[in-house]
Amino acid sequence: MNIEIERKFLVEDWGWWQAGMAWVSLRQGFFERAADYTLRVRIQEQKALLSLKSNADKLTRLEYEYEIPLQEGEELLAHFCQGKIIEKTRYFIPQDGLLWEIDVYQGANQGLITAEIELPDAETVFHQPAWLGRELSYDFRYSNENLARQPINTWKE
Repeated sequence: MNIEIERKFLVEDWGWWQAGMAWVSLRQGFFERAADYTLRVRIQEQKALLSLKSNADKLTRLEYEYEIPLQEGEELLAHFCQGKIIEKTRYFIPQDGLLWEIDVYQGANQGLITAEIELPDAETVFHQPAWLGRELSYDFRYSNENLARQPINTWKE
C-alpha cells in the first residue's frame, strides 16, 4: 500500500515543453463507480496495471497498484470499462527533487492539459512554474475518473 499525496493544476500554455522530454502513452479505464474507492486499469506502453484508490481525502489517498498481464489489462478495458476510458500522453519534468507529470489528453478530452505533482507530505512547499494555471485538486470534474465518464467536450459551462 502507498499513500499518495497529489496536487493537480490546469496548464495554461506550452511553456513547459522541451524537445526530447521523456513521455509515455496511457489508456485508463474505470470500473463501476463506488463511493469509497476508484478501481481502474491502465495500459502504459506494453504494461498493464490494476489500481485501487481510496476516495477519502482529495489530497491524501491510499493506493494499491498491481502489475497484471497485458492481455488481461486489454480484456478488462474492453469488457468492463466501455465508455469510461481516457487516453493521454504523459510527459515528465523533474524539478527540485520532485516530478511534474504533464498530461495532454486526446479524444473527447482533446485540448485539456493538466499537471500533477506527487508530494512526500501535504506540507511540502514546491515551486509553481509560470505555465501552471488554477489548482484542480479539489475540483472533482477534473479527476481522471470523471473525465472518463464525462469528458470536457460534454460540459455545459
